[in-house]
Amino acid sequence: MNIKFKKKWGIMFKAFFIMLLLLVARTLIDIYGYDTVPINTVVGAFITGAIFTIAIIFAGTFTDFKESEKIGGELAASLKALYNDSCVLPLTDETPARVFRTHVRELHRAISNSFKGNNFNLHDINHEMNKVNNDIRILAFLNVAPPLIAKLRNELGAIDKMTNRVEVIIRTDFIPAAYALAEVATVGVIILLLFVKIDPMIEGIVIFAVISVMLIGLLLLIRDMDNPFEIGEHTYADVDLETLVYLDIYFDEQDNEMEKLQSGVP
Repeated sequence: MNIKFKKKWGIMFKAFFIMLLLLVARTLIDIYGYDTVPINTVVGAFITGAIFTIAIIFAGTFTDFKESEKIGGELAASLKALYNDSCVLPLTDETPARVFRTHVRELHRAISNSFKGNNFNLHDINHEMNKVNNDIRILAFLNVAPPLIAKLRNELGAIDKMTNRVEVIIRTDFIPAAYALAEVATVGVIILLLFVKIDPMIEGIVIFAVISVMLIGLLLLIRDMDNPFEIGEHTYADVDLETLVYLDIYFDEQDNEMEKLQSGVP
């Protein structure tokens, strides 16, 4: 199945499959006449309240998701800035700058591998950041201009802030009690709809199918959005981290350019 198609419709297929299983129960209840709950204002209010509750939780999760979307690009920008700033340092000996760029690349690799492995290892990332921080200290001893040192420290601080934010987002759930409330509301509505009497039977089945798919789909989407940094075939709502992936190609190109300049090759 095409990846883009699966990302777009995967959750709907899951919700539709669950709905089909529930539809079997609904059809049997209709056939045997157990659908005895009449449609009234109380039933309508309960269904509306459940949908409203799930919508509020979805809005909160979506806000965190939109914030997470920025992190990949901002991490890439800060890493790129660290790398490029090292290329313009006024040094007679290029060795410290070259070591600095190597450590920036290792930091980038540690961050990328954490995302790819769906195991955000903040310990390894902090270890690589310590190397970069030590390089900045060495550059300060070499009398690099304080504004440049301050800029390098600011970029490293921004990376530290973003990686810690990612770890917190992955580690924590969005208000577990709210999830429990949404799940109870969804189950309650579906159980109620199983026994609501709607004539003719076909009309009841269609209404049950539409509401069930919508509620189950929203619940699955909220669950998937809670960790937007998952990567893999079984994730549907995850942020785009392609900017970080591209950075490897960019660093390779820049390293080649630097080698050509140092060797005098045009």
